[in-house]
Order: sequence, then structure tokens, then C-alpha cells
Amino acid sequence: MVGKAAINKAELIDQIHGKVDGIRKSQVAQMVDALVDAVTQSVAAGTDVNLTGFGKFTRTERAARTGRNPRSGAPLRIPASKTPTFKPGKVFKDAVNR
Repeated sequence: MVGKAAINKAELIDQIHGKVDGIRKSQVAQMVDALVDAVTQSVAAGTDVNLTGFGKFTRTERAARTGRNPRSGAPLRIPASKTPTFKPGKVFKDAVNR
């Protein structure tokens, strides 16, 4: 991010609360927590989460490989791992590029 500070969870909740009528801020916080939990649990279980227009959260698997210790140059084994990935959707990309 060039020249901009990141917003934290509380600021995100404030922004959402400002755009929705009739819902308390504590309810918005519960919804944000529920969304994060649902995405986390689904992706951890290997299920993709596709939010049309926003993007797709997936789990990818990295194979085991051999790396090098940067200090000594000695080879070391890097174990296989799973990592979450995010691919932005067209609407999101277009909004960022405006």
C-alpha cells in the first residue's frame, strides 16, 4: 500500500456499521467474526469459498522441497504444507483499478 495505512478490524466494523441501518455495532462485529470463522473453517477443510464479485478463497498445497540455509548454505528439507490463497474477482479488481 503506497501512502495509505491499513485499516484494522474495529475500523472495518465501523465502516460497515455506518452503511447499515437498524443494526447495532455489536451485531456487525458478530457478523464479521462469523464470516471470518466460516471462511477459515471452510478453507481449512479444503472447501473453496467464492464470494461473487469479491473473490475466491482456496487452499493450495505446496510439495516438500529442498532449500538452502541462507547463513551456511547447507541444504535443508522444507516439508510439504498447505496455504490459503485469495484470487480477487472482476468487480473487486475493477474497483481497485479505478
